[in-house]
Amino acid sequence: MSSPVVTVRLDRPDAPDVRRLLDEHLADMFATSPAESVHALDHSALADPSITFWTARDADGALLGCGALRALAGANGGGADAAGAGGEIKSMRTGAAARGRGVATLLLATILEKARSRGYDAVWLETGAEDYFAAARRLYARSGFVECGPFGAYAEDHHSVFMTLDLRDP
Repeated sequence: MSSPVVTVRLDRPDAPDVRRLLDEHLADMFATSPAESVHALDHSALADPSITFWTARDADGALLGCGALRALAGANGGGADAAGAGGEIKSMRTGAAARGRGVATLLLATILEKARSRGYDAVWLETGAEDYFAAARRLYARSGFVECGPFGAYAEDHHSVFMTLDLRDP
């Protein structure tokens, strides 16, 4: 998916510029949330086969942002024996210089398009509850996400906001 100035493509989380952006992301997460409430993934965890990883780049190839989709088995992110299938959005990050340019919206649209093409019933995400994460929560709400309880292996945590989007709705 692309716009006139931004192209979203599959990429490697271990590319040097991506690693720098992910390191910045992790540093910000640990600066704003207690360590036990940080669920962001580093570049090596994002290389897991269950994860599809994208970057957004400008016409010159400069990195603007990234995002990932982790395959989850079962409804509500439950075990493989649960009904339905879905995904978890991970590592959404826009570089500071690219904020306000629609990069996150374009990345999210790409991720949701892939989830729909895989036949997922829903997607989930975890983001922070602190003011630092307000823009991310607004982005997800504008895209139809609603708050929900913890999913998968997550536990209730007042530093986390859990959200879901039902992809079966037209």
